[in-house]
Amino acid sequence: MTQQTPYAAADGLVRVYPADAAAARRTPALVWAHGGGFVAGDLDMPEADWVARAFAARGVTVVSVDYRLVGADGANVYPAGSDDLLAAWSWTRVHADDLGIDPVRIVVGGASAGANLTAGAVLRTLCLTPGRRGPGTSGSAGGADRSPDAAVEAAPGSDAPSAGFTPAGVFLAYPTLLAVQPAPDAALRAMLDANPVADRFGPARVLEMYETYLGGAVDGAPLPAVPGLATPADLDGFPPVLMVNGEADELRVSGEAFAVTLAAAGVPVEIVTEPGTEHGHLNRPDEPAASVTVERVMRWVDDLGGRVAAQPRPETTHAGLGTGASRPTRPPALDTGAPGPTRPPTPTTVSTTEGITS
Repeated sequence: MTQQTPYAAADGLVRVYPADAAAARRTPALVWAHGGGFVAGDLDMPEADWVARAFAARGVTVVSVDYRLVGADGANVYPAGSDDLLAAWSWTRVHADDLGIDPVRIVVGGASAGANLTAGAVLRTLCLTPGRRGPGTSGSAGGADRSPDAAVEAAPGSDAPSAGFTPAGVFLAYPTLLAVQPAPDAALRAMLDANPVADRFGPARVLEMYETYLGGAVDGAPLPAVPGLATPADLDGFPPVLMVNGEADELRVSGEAFAVTLAAAGVPVEIVTEPGTEHGHLNRPDEPAASVTVERVMRWVDDLGGRVAAQPRPETTHAGLGTGASRPTRPPALDTGAPGPTRPPTPTTVSTTEGITS
């Protein structure tokens, strides 16, 4: 079957990659956020475009988010990018019928900084669940502001998902989740020392990245901006997680720490270290590991489909998919301008290093 042409929608907030099977039946969906350290990346980089095309070719409709990046002038610091993800999730859910997707099989995900935005945005949606006060309690712990108000604060005009919205699952690719990382163990340290090219996410660089994202010091940062500081209580209700880390990647220590907390909270989590990889392997599709990870995610999505098959289906609307649809978060003046093509006519924790062969 010939793959359908991607198209821009939601006034440029997203680019939709229709699944090959979307015309015949409802498909799963992945709302995807590329990486780039909160300051770089676009919808045309392989980590966005190749990844989206790879999943669409395998029967998953992908909504790739053109979230706002922090500018050299300090514009678009947190929560701008997070607001854009929440808006894209809401748009996808509202347009599920038009997109041909199954509203109870919407998975959210991201790579690197995009994975941070994804995990943080999930924490923000948990705050909207009836009966919840939000992550943590008022006060400070681990340097993050854990108060509910800090967690749900959004830019004026944002359109967050409605109360009770929970994605079917969360895919985190080599995430950065802590501004201050634990030291790597001896094995990872030796691996990084043997490969200086891979050793590019030391403590100073990571801290600077978060200070840029926050527009200031990390002390007192809202918990959704630094999701790795979450406690098991904060993660109550978090959807099932698949995390794929790079092997020679110092950022994986924050991902591994977050996975331990997820497991302690009773969240179904599968954590994988993809053998032979450095940070960002989904941005290098010529490496076999990129396709290995895509296939791994597809198996996980298929498994999630079995878990949610009996769940009640939320109501959806036919709101139209034209590029003139109202963009719920980003004012036109702040649009980064990356144009997309126009549309033509039971909990377990698994750790493995299985994967590619040389």
